[in-house]
Amino acid sequence: MRTHDSFLPNIPPLQDASAALGSPPSWRHHEGSRRVKRAWVIPPISISENHKRIPHLLVQIKSDKQQPGGVIYSIKGPGVDEEPLGIFSIDKFSGKVFLNATLDREQNDRFRLKAFALDLGGTTLEDPTDLEIIVVDQNDNRPLFRHDVFTGRVVEGAAPGTCVLTVEATDADDPETDNAALRFSILEQGHGDMFRINASTGEICTARDGLDREAVAVYNLTLQAADMSGDGLTTTATAVIYLEDINDNAPEFTKQEFSMEVEEQAAGAEVGRVLVHDKDLAGSPNWAAKFTILEGDPEGAFAIRTDPHTNDGVLSVAKPLDHEVRDRFQLTVSVQNQQPLEAGVASSPRAVATVRVRVRDVNEAPVFRENPRRVSVLEGAPPGTAVTTYTASDPDTRRLQTLTYALLYDPAGWLQLDPRSGTVRTQRELRDPSAFLQGGWYIALLLARDDADPPLSATGTLSIEIVEVNDHAPQLQPPSGAVCGRPGRGGTLLLGASDRDRPPHGAPFHFQLSPQHPQLARNWSVTRFNVTHAVLAVLAELPAGPYSLPLLLRDSGTPPREQQQLLNVSVCPCGRDGLCEDGVLAATSAGVGVALEALVVIVGSAVLLLMLALLGAAQVRSRRRAQRRGLLQRWGDDVRDNVLNYDEQGGGEEDQDAYDLTQLRHPPPHGRPPLRRDAPLRSATPPGPSRRPPRGPSDIEDFINEGLEAADSDPSVPPYDTALIYDYEGSGSAGSALSSIVSSLTDGDQDYDYLREWGPRFRRLADLYGP
Repeated sequence: MRTHDSFLPNIPPLQDASAALGSPPSWRHHEGSRRVKRAWVIPPISISENHKRIPHLLVQIKSDKQQPGGVIYSIKGPGVDEEPLGIFSIDKFSGKVFLNATLDREQNDRFRLKAFALDLGGTTLEDPTDLEIIVVDQNDNRPLFRHDVFTGRVVEGAAPGTCVLTVEATDADDPETDNAALRFSILEQGHGDMFRINASTGEICTARDGLDREAVAVYNLTLQAADMSGDGLTTTATAVIYLEDINDNAPEFTKQEFSMEVEEQAAGAEVGRVLVHDKDLAGSPNWAAKFTILEGDPEGAFAIRTDPHTNDGVLSVAKPLDHEVRDRFQLTVSVQNQQPLEAGVASSPRAVATVRVRVRDVNEAPVFRENPRRVSVLEGAPPGTAVTTYTASDPDTRRLQTLTYALLYDPAGWLQLDPRSGTVRTQRELRDPSAFLQGGWYIALLLARDDADPPLSATGTLSIEIVEVNDHAPQLQPPSGAVCGRPGRGGTLLLGASDRDRPPHGAPFHFQLSPQHPQLARNWSVTRFNVTHAVLAVLAELPAGPYSLPLLLRDSGTPPREQQQLLNVSVCPCGRDGLCEDGVLAATSAGVGVALEALVVIVGSAVLLLMLALLGAAQVRSRRRAQRRGLLQRWGDDVRDNVLNYDEQGGGEEDQDAYDLTQLRHPPPHGRPPLRRDAPLRSATPPGPSRRPPRGPSDIEDFINEGLEAADSDPSVPPYDTALIYDYEGSGSAGSALSSIVSSLTDGDQDYDYLREWGPRFRRLADLYGP
């Protein structure tokens, strides 16, 4: 196979077929069936990108194994039957290879195809060979910066040659050609040529001295990148360089003197502001000011701080000012940065200023110089006793004002106050203990007010100590007891005492037998047990019985108080264990643990509980009576009729003729009541008061109570018989109590004929007891 010239520019003339295919010179046709196979080699083909004449003949290939028209040629690979499709094609009979589309080296810089030669029957004539097509680069791409805007920072005053940042750019053309050889430059930088750029590397550095943030804070550089070593296509970008601040400017006051005013007694109030100016970056430590009061405030009445937002100096009152003491101040204030100045930077002469402050006079509240005031008053002091004179002072010495006083808090109403002089006196007697005393102290509040407009006031605390007075003698506790009447066999009694006075006017107590009765010392002795108790002992054997011993009790107050009191002692016989043999006597007469007051309380409580129980029972009984009356009044028919019908023991509900109810409602008159056989022979039944039957069902309870009272007052009848009277049903019953049926001496004394009129059942009873 061989190739023909393609006549393309930039492509060398194709060799003849044998040379193009790399056939060895010894390859020849020989007579006979034997021949030598030649290699099929096609050299690389170069074509420039962006070629406009389409289609374009690249090369023609031929195989010399068959006659022309007897070989079928084909190619395969990228650009033919692989992506990108349709770029190359071949004439299958002539072997001409064509370019069908514009090439872009930046997308595909070469194509590697396979060429095939087949006979008309599809048999391979020669082995497939490589066909390489190389795309030649053209300068068709501009350089591109990696960023549209590059940012850098450098401190102001940086030395020349200080590098800030490096910019980068790329070119899509062949890096092996000048099409991608880039060069950088600065087209524009505004305020002077302060920066330069390395044309090959893109590094930007300072070019000279004089970078001042206060003059120019930001530099905007316009950069350019060009290929073909600076002579080809170009592109631009921006570099923004910020100057970082250093403390190269001292703060200065806006003026040398400031004037301010403030009211007296306004502690913590803002007096005014001193203004400063600093050229350094606002908000940075190089800009933040720090103020100091150098002169004019030896007592530290003022303070000055920095407003972090405005950098102003805020002067305030640290201690309350008094117009009457000092009404004007002249302060010397200095300012400096929180960050030290850079070396070689001198401080400004305007870093010191004078501040004049005038103190305005205002009405001030009265002041109690001694607060609280503590005084003492004897317990039980009579009304009108002077306690103290508690006054306040007015700080406004240059104003003529009058103070008045009032009691603001006097819980017990114990004090009276002179509103002009402030003198406090007692209004009534106050004793300890009291609910208004706290640990022996009485607390009151006084109000002092001036007569300004508007008036101001102050509150003073008056603490009054109620001094304890020994005005109570100790009391014997308990006042009675029991002892065994034999010495050394338990004949002792522990005595105690209490005192209403507080220490030191109470314990220790002193117990002794009354000196007015020296004979008591022969049988009794009193010895101290502790500060509040003593022991009474029997010295001689005493007969059992009650004894009254006069004792003298004395406290430890100043002066001491003493009182003679009787001790009731019950002497009892001694048992083996030293206790009283008579347990009852020891329990009742030896009132060691229960005083008379306790007994009174116990008895009173018992009586009160009993009264409450009786009252509750009466209320229950009253409610029951009301309920009964209400129920009976709601019954429209006769109670007896209902009772008799529902208590029927005969023929059931249909038997309504068992009783003659007319006889019960309208009883026949009879002479005397039936006599009772159960009455004793020796006593006749006294004629009791006639009891009229109740008029209505609501009076049944009263009727029963009257019957009970009558039975209880009858001495001739056993009490058990009275229960029969309660068998009453209805009012106006003609039948007397059933218990009276056999109460006479003989059956002849009874008249049972009226029973026949009550119905068939009572007729049987009349037959049994009648004649």
